[in-house]
Amino acid sequence: MELGLVGLGKMGGNMRERIRRAGHTVVGYDRNPDLADVHSLEELVGKLKGPRVVWVMVPAGDATQATIDALGELLSEGDVVVDGGNSRWTDDEKHAKELAAKGIGFVDCGVSGGVWGLENGYALMYGGSAEDVAKVQPIFDALKPEGEFGSVHAGKVGAGHFAKMVHNGIEYAMMQAYAEGWELLEKVDSVTDVREVFRSWQEGTVIRSWLLDLAVNALDDDEHLDKLRGYAADSGEGRWTVEAAIDNAVPLPAITASLFARFASRQEDSPQMKMIAALRNQFGGHAVENKK
Repeated sequence: MELGLVGLGKMGGNMRERIRRAGHTVVGYDRNPDLADVHSLEELVGKLKGPRVVWVMVPAGDATQATIDALGELLSEGDVVVDGGNSRWTDDEKHAKELAAKGIGFVDCGVSGGVWGLENGYALMYGGSAEDVAKVQPIFDALKPEGEFGSVHAGKVGAGHFAKMVHNGIEYAMMQAYAEGWELLEKVDSVTDVREVFRSWQEGTVIRSWLLDLAVNALDDDEHLDKLRGYAADSGEGRWTVEAAIDNAVPLPAITASLFARFASRQEDSPQMKMIAALRNQFGGHAVENKK
């Protein structure tokens, strides 16, 4: 299968490589010419045979809107656009309607896997019509982890990004719990090797997880996280999760508290946020702020 891929950053570049390893043809475009296969969106579209599928992996908001607007002028009836970035689900219905007026399909896809996705595969949550999803299915199959799970047609347009948003909200709460436990262990005199306590939890406990494995990786790199400033940004999806909970009258006390804890990190050098920052860097390559 042929795929056009727009955006070849940390995620997009590795996705291009994984799809190519599965035997598909990928034509990639990025504003950075050192990363791109072609020099423009026009050239990208021109190299694909119809019906075309173009996957967009650019920052949510204005960048995504501009890219979809441009593709709407270049693509033809029967083609499909996939938004694989972290767009807000409410934008998906707008994009689908705009493209549908030109006979172009739209699929939204939440992608999880971070910098590890190239080797491990990406968890995919996608929304759209069965017809449009079927046109993209070989790419979904190439990107997903091996095995039965890791990919789901979550529902109508918007369902994929909504599912990924909730996934990230849960991630906020899980990271916060590990961070709070780590700070408490570090605080008491009786526990003399916090890193090995975390390592011992990796087998046989009910709290073992990939996030726990990444926490141990971070502690192996910097045992007490002394190199990090206790600051952790929020990508926006935690906020959207809490807003959706308010709109639907669903109580989310743990996720909401974890979001507000991120805000607290901007007021002081929070020990808990050192662990949150370390975990975000481990799974997603997110920037950290080192102590000066």
